[in-house]
Amino acid sequence: MQKLLVASHNRGKQREYAQLLADLPLVVTSLAEEGIHHDVDETGDTFAANARLKAEAYAALTGLWTWADDSGLEVDALGGRPGVYSARYGGPGLTDRDRYEILLAELRGQQPPWTARFRCVVALAIPSQPTRLVEETLEGAIVDEPRGDHGFGYDPVFFVPALSATLAELPAATKNRISHRGKAAVKAKALLQSMLAQQ
Repeated sequence: MQKLLVASHNRGKQREYAQLLADLPLVVTSLAEEGIHHDVDETGDTFAANARLKAEAYAALTGLWTWADDSGLEVDALGGRPGVYSARYGGPGLTDRDRYEILLAELRGQQPPWTARFRCVVALAIPSQPTRLVEETLEGAIVDEPRGDHGFGYDPVFFVPALSATLAELPAATKNRISHRGKAAVKAKALLQSMLAQQ
């Protein structure tokens, strides 16, 4: 059976992807299970570049089929920031709340609505084959006060107009179905199915 490395140290993300891929003829493994503890530097200036960097580096290191993603928030009024710096916006050692408070402080001098999107790119790398990429977005807007207790990151300030709620106000199952990461993962799964069929 084909082995697939999910190239993330995030256990929640590993679990989500393993569940999604459970019905494919794959053995899903993690960096920890493969004894890999170092991080690939995300030096790309786009989500696609960073996802590709991680997938190709870990595929070269292990010889395994490798799934890697990169995602973050783009706010139009901030010229697309925080973008690829979403997880480290404002500097090291900050909490999720610190990061979205910095974001809100930057936006307060600008006229709402503060349109924004979450973007996710999944890269699938197989040694000696071209890397394949899929991308998805979730459109919304930033609200001026956090709302909801679910999720993480910028979820409390990211409003989804179609559902009249922030991501942090939605049940996990709903969020996972509509989210940028959830939709990109479904696309990547379909790609994996066709890759397995070609073996």
